[in-house]
Amino acid sequence: HHHQHYMHGLRNIAMDSNSLAMPMSDPNAWATAMNNLGMAPMSMTGQPIMSDFDPSLGMMTGIAPMNPMMPGLGIVPPPVSQDMPIVKEIIHCKSCTLFPPNPNLPPPATRERPPGCKTVFVGGLPENATEQLIVEVFEQCGSIIAIRKSKKNFCHIRFAEEHTVDKALFLSGYRIRLGSSTDKKDTGRLHVDFAQARDDLYEWECRQRMLAREERHRRRIEEDRLRPPSPPPIVHFSEHECSQLGEKLKDDSKFAEAVRVLLTWVERGEVNRRNANNIYSMIQSSNSHIRRLMNEKAAHEKEMEEAKEKFKNALAGILVQFEQIVSVFHAASKQKAWDHFSKAQRKNLDMWRKQAEEIRNIHNEELMGIRREEEMEMSDDDMEDAPEIKDSDDSGPLAQVEALKEENDSLRCQLDAYRNEVELLKQEQGKAQPQRSEEDATRQQQLSFLQQALQGMQKQLLKLREDLKQRETELEKNSEEKQQLESQIQSLKDRIQAFPTSHALPVSYRRLSVWGIISTFLHVHPFGASIEYICSYLQRLDTKISTTEVETLLGRLPCTFKQELTGVGASLEKRWKFCGFEGIKTA
Repeated sequence: HHHQHYMHGLRNIAMDSNSLAMPMSDPNAWATAMNNLGMAPMSMTGQPIMSDFDPSLGMMTGIAPMNPMMPGLGIVPPPVSQDMPIVKEIIHCKSCTLFPPNPNLPPPATRERPPGCKTVFVGGLPENATEQLIVEVFEQCGSIIAIRKSKKNFCHIRFAEEHTVDKALFLSGYRIRLGSSTDKKDTGRLHVDFAQARDDLYEWECRQRMLAREERHRRRIEEDRLRPPSPPPIVHFSEHECSQLGEKLKDDSKFAEAVRVLLTWVERGEVNRRNANNIYSMIQSSNSHIRRLMNEKAAHEKEMEEAKEKFKNALAGILVQFEQIVSVFHAASKQKAWDHFSKAQRKNLDMWRKQAEEIRNIHNEELMGIRREEEMEMSDDDMEDAPEIKDSDDSGPLAQVEALKEENDSLRCQLDAYRNEVELLKQEQGKAQPQRSEEDATRQQQLSFLQQALQGMQKQLLKLREDLKQRETELEKNSEEKQQLESQIQSLKDRIQAFPTSHALPVSYRRLSVWGIISTFLHVHPFGASIEYICSYLQRLDTKISTTEVETLLGRLPCTFKQELTGVGASLEKRWKFCGFEGIKTA
């Protein structure tokens, strides 16, 4: 009966230990150490001591890293939340049994961990415990180097490795019983704690010193690697070296090092009456390299320009393809195609279309930016050329050049107007919803028209610039045509007086942009267009424009627009044509 009662008690303890999982408020180092090793602690029978041990849970450690340089302990696993229980089970050994402490008791106190600690103090051993028993219990934690047992019921154990100490500390608080005896001398309550040992400290210090040495060595090697190389030694001056250097200075490939030698000699004060001529001729030959270097630079600049040009053309090509992709999306979002796509497909199509448009706009901006820069450079060149012209005393060609300049400027204004137009169209297009896809298509068309026009205008501009340069060269050559040109100017002046209206009125920006748009429109209608046709086009851009306004505007620029009558009788038709190119020649 007594025995039965005892077994029942045991079962209760076992059940308690399972149901009352110990709250892990203690920084339970043993489990951590096990976890660091990635294995569950085993009892002598080969059963895992902890029922649900999961190495991936990274159980908490209470050991602060002793020193950041110590390998293995630099990385402390993150602390586990307080309610992560560690269940201490009964541990059966060959000649004794260990019963876990009451899980509700606070964890046993320990002293601060000494650096490099491999030794533990074990108190509360049964009086009848032997060294063999101590080995049996603690060998599970790891290999033991030495045991110092006292007459009393405590001992010191030194392990081979540091992490083993954490496993030994896990047994603190367990009750131990030898065999199945209930004798007082055969039972005890273990108390395990860190112990201070000179050997541990010494070994730890040695290891720290070794790590510090390695660190210093590594740092030194690193510093050596990063130190800039010392310059090569410079030869001393002698007649022989001097003549050799003279040869080297003439050789393009050896010039760089040779000129350094020359500099050092001059700085050292090697120049004297005897060798002054030699040194002078070497300095002279150094100077002659300037032209070569300038040519090299020019060649590189040319390469850069070519690369820029190549990039610009490639970008234009890419942009065309972007445009086509965007057009595909626009076509897909028209009703006859749109209705057949599923909701998810439509969502994707919409998203892709927006992305494509964004990318297209960014690249377009880039290309425009490049072209604008080129124009700026060109207009800078113009600015540089201008003063030379003003200096010349020929008033005839000068007027022509001025006229060309004005034309140039007006063209540039038109160009800017187009640019703004294109940008506006683009912005509107960006805002337009897929429902307005019909409108989008026409916008797209307008956009491509405008872009073509823009390119045309740019070509025109370039042609004008070349013209301008040609005129300037002619100006130098043909001084004998001066009188003739002067008389021409006189007639021009008369003509200007004949058209007082054309210059008297201030030209508004809106009027300029309308002229520009009409020029573009007529540029793609080489056989002219009726005023109604032109107006129908303009009214798409601005509903307020009237036919009479357009007609007066066209009449104001007789050199750029002319009216032709075609057909007879009832089919008589007035057509406006763009004659800007002839207008320039006759002017």
